[in-house]
Amino acid sequence: MTVASDPKMIPQNGLLSTEANQAAALAAYGGVLTVDLDAIIANWRKLEKTAVPAECSAVIKADAYGCGAEQVARALGKAGCRTFFVATIEEARTVRAAVPDIAIYVLGGYFQNTGEHYAKINCRPVIGDLNELAEWDVFCRRTGWSGGAAIHIDTGMNRLGLTIAEAQAIIPRINAGDHGITLVMSHLVSAEQLNSQVNAKQLAAFRGIASEFAGVPAALSNSSGIFLGAPFQFDMVRPGAALYGVNPTPEADNPMQQVVDLKARIVQTRNIERGETVGYGGTWTARRPTKLAIVAVGYADGYFRAASSNDGTRGAEVIVAGKRCPVAGRVSMDLIAIDITDLPPNTVRRGHMVTLLGEGITVDELAHHFGTIGYEVLTSLGPRYARVYKGGNVVEPLEKPTPAPAAEQPPSPPPVEQPVSPPPLPT
Repeated sequence: MTVASDPKMIPQNGLLSTEANQAAALAAYGGVLTVDLDAIIANWRKLEKTAVPAECSAVIKADAYGCGAEQVARALGKAGCRTFFVATIEEARTVRAAVPDIAIYVLGGYFQNTGEHYAKINCRPVIGDLNELAEWDVFCRRTGWSGGAAIHIDTGMNRLGLTIAEAQAIIPRINAGDHGITLVMSHLVSAEQLNSQVNAKQLAAFRGIASEFAGVPAALSNSSGIFLGAPFQFDMVRPGAALYGVNPTPEADNPMQQVVDLKARIVQTRNIERGETVGYGGTWTARRPTKLAIVAVGYADGYFRAASSNDGTRGAEVIVAGKRCPVAGRVSMDLIAIDITDLPPNTVRRGHMVTLLGEGITVDELAHHFGTIGYEVLTSLGPRYARVYKGGNVVEPLEKPTPAPAAEQPPSPPPVEQPVSPPPLPT
């Protein structure tokens, strides 16, 4: 479900206020995930400014790190972002439908018989293997397709990419012209560690090989790599997590704005006596008469079981009525218990919302309690939240409006123009 940020788009009932109508629309959901598209735009612009004169692209794979690829692509496209990276062709289809006039690279690589899919939506494979390159070459020769592709070179990750030797072997072919390669790239291993010796080794290796790809733009830096300085920025940078508020400089304060606000509903309050336990396994024991709020969120919603508390370990915290309150006991599939004993009487009632992310609780803080990284926190936020988008000039109606007569419908966007077919690729 997507709820409009514009109150005028919320279905209205003449007997209720706009706020009441929106509350009624959200009543079927245990939680609300709000994505601030203006914050994403601000983060992109900050990264763009930091990387000038390099182009600042945007990585929006995994549904834009759980924030909504369609909405994020549209907002960043309006803000001026011209290049996007995704993981799969299916993700590329979503982005192309949202923003028809930008470049899209697919990080997952090229497989035989997938060329037609790339051509149909005019997106570019990131090729990291000589077999992929040969298969892509065959497709281009057979069809005359000239949509472009990137070459991924491994400089130390040992995951995807041509080896340095393999990359050097294809340079004569690339420099012969009509090769269709629009980008050469690599990926940093430890960009978030400012003093890592691996960074310098990768930079030297990539600078050496990229310089031999005459006239082809180069890209090395992810979010953290941007902050390693100008030598790492080349012609393009590829921020991902930083766009969504994850700290790209964990050794310093976070320069990015928080993007996600996550709230969940209190379904019950209850009192227990000293010595009683809470949750599965009875691992948390009340040390005093305790008031609990039971909240409709759990590990099925991406609130990890690792955030649990027990008699020896304090777990995560949530914001209840403006105050931090600790998780009591184990996180279960659909519920958590919160100790609200220290709140003033009558402050909290069934139906109130508590804050899981926001109001000072950052993605990185929650990741610490989860024993993971901010990337996993964001991409794990489940489908059971109502999603609200604000800012970014995005209007997503809560319900699909009744279709207008054909004559009144806006014209369809023009089809993506196919590039002129190039000469055959040289052997």
